[in-house]
Order: sequence, then structure tokens, then C-alpha cells
Amino acid sequence: MIANKYEKLNIFRYLGGIHIHSMFSDGTGDINSISKAAKRAGLDFIIVTDHNSLEIEEGFFNGVCVIKGEEISSDNKNHYLALGINECIQSDNPKEFIEEVKKQGGFGFAAHPDEGENKKGLNRKNPYLAIKWTDKNITPDGIEIWNWFSQWADNLDDGNIFSLIYCYLFKHNLITEPNKNTMKWWDELNNNTEKIIPSLGGTDCHELILKDYIIPIKIFPYEKMFKTITNVLTFEKPLSEDFAERKDQILNAIKEGNNLIINRKIDKNIPEINLTGGSKVKLSENLYLNIETKKKTLIQIIHNGKELYRKIAKKCNLKLKEKGKYRVEIKVKNKGFAYTNPILVY
Repeated sequence: MIANKYEKLNIFRYLGGIHIHSMFSDGTGDINSISKAAKRAGLDFIIVTDHNSLEIEEGFFNGVCVIKGEEISSDNKNHYLALGINECIQSDNPKEFIEEVKKQGGFGFAAHPDEGENKKGLNRKNPYLAIKWTDKNITPDGIEIWNWFSQWADNLDDGNIFSLIYCYLFKHNLITEPNKNTMKWWDELNNNTEKIIPSLGGTDCHELILKDYIIPIKIFPYEKMFKTITNVLTFEKPLSEDFAERKDQILNAIKEGNNLIINRKIDKNIPEINLTGGSKVKLSENLYLNIETKKKTLIQIIHNGKELYRKIAKKCNLKLKEKGKYRVEIKVKNKGFAYTNPILVY
């Protein structure tokens, strides 16, 4: 979608949660409970990606479009969110499973590729195993740039009871912004190709249940997790009422990078951005990148991996003067809020 300065477009928004685990892997919910939680959280679609499984049913459940994918999972490295596939893939070789996903007509995203490092680039403060993408020379179709549960685990300090209590009671304080190493890798991949390498944001939710107490305790329930990192899709007309068609529309939009990644715990108001991520537009004298938020935020525009614009404001109307890839980052009180996929100006 292209708009000139100050022009606004009528769009239809659909909110979705991606990277979800059910009872068919290491989650606890069935399709009914998960879809009900998604509905209560205000989501229109969810993509369930169980470890090495495609057993969960997909379709419309409780008013939510449920799509299934697979998290191709070796024991401790190179996990891959495979979407648009029909047969389960089990492999420890990333080159092999990336090609197999493509053979099935699907596409995928490297999951939590830099898990295990905090903002300072240090290892975790806890003994829990980190699952990384170990060879950055192997290029996936896309990258999960922000994973809620992985960032929480990276910053979990269980060294004493007080820090442990803080990490559970104030868990959202540990979620700050996408991993800087992941963002650097993502920019590098996009700089080295004419096509757009897309990204997504994942909750990686499981709704863990602790049964060692008189009353079972839910940790990270689906509904609350679905109110955190969300993928927002925009369309010029409503999606199809037919499930197969709607599934294709959603997956195609994600494959093209049309999703805006936001953390709804930071702000529930979706920013207005006139150029959709994943767009390819021709450079012209009247091409602007327009951004508008409900309150003052830190708006950053990245051009070919380098910061081009930074301002605390409600609006940005930036004339694009050079070819290349542009993406937007928006922060609220020094915390990441919204991230677009690249816009290719040619």
C-alpha cells in the first residue's frame, strides 16, 4: 500500500499470536481452551507450532482462525517454525529441513536464534539450556526476531528467592526489546539480498501447570501471554469467511513480511504506518513514510541496517530520498513497542 503525505487508507486489521505449544508437545492446552483464551485476548488468528508435531486440529474455533505449523526441534539447537506444510518434518540438519519445508510449499523462521544472551551479551543468569541458531551462514526464510518466553528465560535470575519472586511477579519488566544480535543478523541478511527476509514475533507460550500444590498453579497462562507480543496484519478488504482461503491469506501475508510486531503490554494502541512492511515501492518525488502514534514515542527509522531518523514525537512524515530497505522501530519509555518488516524502495 502506498500513500502520499497525510493521505490515510482504509484498512482491516487482524491480530494474531504465533509460536504456541499445545498438549501435543510441551504445552497443556487443547484446541478449545487455547482458542477460547485467544478470543478473550482479542486475537483473530493463532498459529500453533508444536515440537515435531502437526497433530492439533485447525479451522475456526470459538471465533478464532487456528492454523497449525511445526517447530522442527532438535535436542538443543536450530529450532525452526515451519508454516504451510502438510507433513511433519524431523531432522537435525538445518539445510535439509529448510529445503524440505520448501518442497512441501511452505516457509519458515529461525526460532529464538540468539537465545541465551542478555542485553549485555552475557550468558544467562540461570542454568537452563539455551537453544540457539548455531550457524548464521545458513540462511532461513525468515527470523523470529522477538520471543517473549526466551527473553524472559534469558533474564531469569534464580540465584536467590527474592530475585526469583521478582522474576515471576514482575515478569513483564524483563521483556525489553528484541535481541540486538538477532536484529544485527536480520539486517545483514536483508542487506545481502534484493528480496525481503521477513520476521515475526512469538510468544512461545505453553501454559505450564504446577501440580505439586493443593491447588494446581498455572504459570504463563495462554490468555495473558496472548496479550503480549502480537503480529498485526493489515488488508485492504476483509479476509475470506472460508477457512482454507483465510489460512492462505494469513500465511501469504506473513511470508511477505506484511506483519507489524507489537508488544501489547507496552501499549494497546496500534501505530498508523502508511507503508506496510514487506512492500516494494518505486522511489518517486512524492514518496513519504508516515508514522502516527496516540502518544509521544521514540520513533526510529532504519535504512539498510543503519539509523536514519530518531525523534520523540507522535508523528513522523519522512520523505524517502534513497533506494534501499527501510524499517521502523517504536519505543515507549525505553522499551520496544513496535517493529515493522523492511520496505523495499527501488
